[in-house]
Amino acid sequence: MQTVTFLNKNGQDISIAANIHFPENFSENQKYPTIVVAHPGGGVKEQTAGLYASKLAQQGFVAIAFDASYQGASTGLPRQLENPYIRTEDISAVIDYSTTLTYVDHDRIGAMGICAGAGYTANAAINDRRIKAIGTVSAVNIGSMFRNGWENTVKDADAIPYIQAGSDARTADANNHEFATIPLAPLNEADAPNEELRQAWEYYHTPRAEHPNSPGVATARSLTQIITYDAYNKAEAFLTQPLIAIAGSVAGSKWMSEDLVNRAASTKKSLYIVEGSNHMELYDVPKYVDEAAQVLSQFFNENI
Repeated sequence: MQTVTFLNKNGQDISIAANIHFPENFSENQKYPTIVVAHPGGGVKEQTAGLYASKLAQQGFVAIAFDASYQGASTGLPRQLENPYIRTEDISAVIDYSTTLTYVDHDRIGAMGICAGAGYTANAAINDRRIKAIGTVSAVNIGSMFRNGWENTVKDADAIPYIQAGSDARTADANNHEFATIPLAPLNEADAPNEELRQAWEYYHTPRAEHPNSPGVATARSLTQIITYDAYNKAEAFLTQPLIAIAGSVAGSKWMSEDLVNRAASTKKSLYIVEGSNHMELYDVPKYVDEAAQVLSQFFNENI
């Protein structure tokens, strides 16, 4: 594995930090199929994104897990900005960088993401034809999740107060030295409404997977972009690349993987269900991750 930093060509004077995972017996003189891996909202490249990248590298791919702009070891202020449009463009920025690497086969680039990173990956594929195939794990369309709730039980219009909260946060940010934040996962075990989201707290805030660069919050101002964002916007017309969406059979978020597959224009698309897994268990529980990684490896081998 190699840690690199490079200038994000999308501007804002941001440097992206990434870990490049190499296959066994790697040679810079060969060309490799390459997968860009996007982390969940609030996550970093050393967590589940890095785990999946390492699994894909074991199967012969170059896999690049990276920190989003304003997050992790990447630069940018304010810290923990979760602007979904920037998160989407970050994926294309990593592809920009990958095309400068002599060992990357430009015609065999794929992308995958976990949770919100999966939604951003779908959006990037809609916008960027260099992405030849996409895979998602526990996909979350972050706009839908914030508007409609974890289990799709809230109407869009009922989310207007969240847009107001984000608007108010922007005013407060402009008049204070510190930026207001919101949790992206429960910050305390007692705040979790169910076992699945209790595991989200456990993942980010206990030795299970905690990382000093992953505080589990976003700037509150991000709500003004998140609430109205649709990661699958125009998927019906432009998401034509091969697609596989992997979701746990008991995941509260499974409906967002189903929505992606239903909306995508792809003629080769499928929903793969990991029996017994919830949303969070696909992040790091070995038997579920191994199953998902094997499915992804076969999919990318066939489609890029």
